Amino acid sequence: MFYPSLLWQMPEGNKRLYLTFDDGPNPEVTPVVLDLLKSYSAHATFFCVGDNVRKYPETYKQVLSHGHLTGNHSYNHLNGWKTSLNTYYENVVSTKQYIDSEWFRPPYGRITPSQIQALKKEFKIVMWSVLSYDFDAETSQEQCINNVVSNLNDGAIIVFHDSRKAVKNMLPALEATLKEGIARGFSFERLDK
Repeated sequence: MFYPSLLWQMPEGNKRLYLTFDDGPNPEVTPVVLDLLKSYSAHATFFCVGDNVRKYPETYKQVLSHGHLTGNHSYNHLNGWKTSLNTYYENVVSTKQYIDSEWFRPPYGRITPSQIQALKKEFKIVMWSVLSYDFDAETSQEQCINNVVSNLNDGAIIVFHDSRKAVKNMLPALEATLKEGIARGFSFERLDK
């Protein structure tokens, strides 16, 4: 794995899976995700875009009130590979005024070694072990479901997106993941549990 100092997977041995959602909150999609998680007694971690939290504070409060963890996903979804160190650092740190969290996921998973060095003093930087590809228009619902369900390993960190672009694939894949995970005896937890 690139950047072994980052968190790619949680420890094995606890029969736990870790659902994560990027790019929200979104007032049309996030509440539907929250209801689905609640119906399966599942907890998750939402990596939120600061500007979306600013625009949709009530939706963000809903995430917290449902008992989920939130993390920083930068203020406006910057690509670290195309952004200077100072600009990237300031963008992420300024988001603390909206998202009080020590957890950070780089948008697109793109971050440079110097950005890692600057941010890891203040944040736990989280990547993933399972990517659903729910955001990809070329990925069918069946492929999206298979991308996740075929990789349900103990300690897996799974990425979905609570966004308009991803909702068509995300909701069926999320439900299939919840059903299959529970059938296999897994619980769904926040990254801090």
